[in-house]
Amino acid sequence: MKNKVINIWDKYHHFLWSVIYMIVYLLWFALIETRKFSRYTVIHTALDDKIPFIEIFVIPYIIWFFYVAWIVLYTGFTDRYDYYRVCAFLFTGMTIFLLISTLWPNIHYLRPRIMPRDNIFCDMVSMIYRMDTSTNLWPSIHVYNSIGVYFAVMHSERLSTKKWIKNTCLGISVSIILSTMFIKQHSTFDIMTAFVMAAVLYVLVYRTDIILNIRTRNLEKKKRKQHSYNWVK
Repeated sequence: MKNKVINIWDKYHHFLWSVIYMIVYLLWFALIETRKFSRYTVIHTALDDKIPFIEIFVIPYIIWFFYVAWIVLYTGFTDRYDYYRVCAFLFTGMTIFLLISTLWPNIHYLRPRIMPRDNIFCDMVSMIYRMDTSTNLWPSIHVYNSIGVYFAVMHSERLSTKKWIKNTCLGISVSIILSTMFIKQHSTFDIMTAFVMAAVLYVLVYRTDIILNIRTRNLEKKKRKQHSYNWVK
């Protein structure tokens, strides 16, 4: 029994860091959502006024939660290096978002005051509005993480070889990005800055492979330490 527990811990202990981070993230986010700041920066562009409200896009908006969870769990169970890279990408961007929201509280006034139609999709949008205020939305984590999932798929040896998976994920990511504008959750400024942040983090995480290199060095140090211990023994 003890060996089984040890084996399970050795195989899956890396998930612990994701759990810890998500607890910290949710607590921090809840704090800035409930706190009333004395001043907010209004986010708005002229293009925002030209984008129509299309309530059916609430579906891909909600799918995002499962989409991001899927890539974290999939890489965590199949390839630990892919898991470290996707977590580094997602969590770094999410932390930057929290810092921006804390230091530069922001708000937008894009949401319709009255739902233009009476249907289940408008009801779902109303529910999201009640759960998530129109503050602290820059840059869009929905957009940033959707891009991150697609990057992870394109850099996965298992997933990138399957054309239908790549095309499906591209479609899901695009629909989620559009959904943030069509249900008036984000300004186009939130979307553009999320793309910029994703481009910078892509270079750091995937092009320079900084996370992979750090992890490899740590493994080499561990091996050297173990070798020295065995030699002394």
